[in-house]
Amino acid sequence: MKTVGLLGGMSWESTLTYYQGLNRGIRDRLGGLHSARCLLASVDFAEVERMQERGDWAEAGGYLANWARHLEAGGAECLVLCTNTMHRVIDDIGAAVSIPILHIAEGTADALQADGIDTVGLLGTRYTMEQDFYRSVLEERGLTVLVPDEHGRTVVHDIIYNELCLGKVLDHSRQQYISIVETLKQNGAQAVILGCTEIGLLLDEQTSPLPVYDTTLLHVEAALDWALKPTEPACA
Repeated sequence: MKTVGLLGGMSWESTLTYYQGLNRGIRDRLGGLHSARCLLASVDFAEVERMQERGDWAEAGGYLANWARHLEAGGAECLVLCTNTMHRVIDDIGAAVSIPILHIAEGTADALQADGIDTVGLLGTRYTMEQDFYRSVLEERGLTVLVPDEHGRTVVHDIIYNELCLGKVLDHSRQQYISIVETLKQNGAQAVILGCTEIGLLLDEQTSPLPVYDTTLLHVEAALDWALKPTEPACA
């Protein structure tokens, strides 16, 4: 088993899901008392959120790159960035380390294509829904990506930051999300991506009008596959 580096805290509510998912996944796959070999760096999300609000992505990239270097120095053999939005600075982080980074959108695209989905709705922070750093990964794989209208994007974004990141899971907000997903369905979406690692706290297969692709859970599965993949033997 290889050691996974988790770069989390954005927010810690969803980082908890990553930690639990990795350990439960290793237990289920290997049995007995097995648990995940992982290192966790949990940052102060308030600092990152201020950089997001200012649009200072260069500073945010440098900040997270520094934490990624700490994980590599500690023995992490791959990096899992436990947030969708901060994949906006994945290139800055990748340039700072020599270990692979498991991109959250790649595993999502794999799952969608395996299920024959070609048109998908995307929920996430305003940055994820409106900028191309995430959508482009999906579109390059041939997927058509739909997002809510301006009002819907505001509702989705505000609930993430003002409620879910603070551990507040409200029925009224769930109904708002359900209504937004229903509109995406009417516009042609065959499924919906929960493109923020907190949205799974609010919406799931039982409550969504569309099949759900939870990026957090898919990211965890990719990390499990990577951690348990046999190491290639060195060339003689």
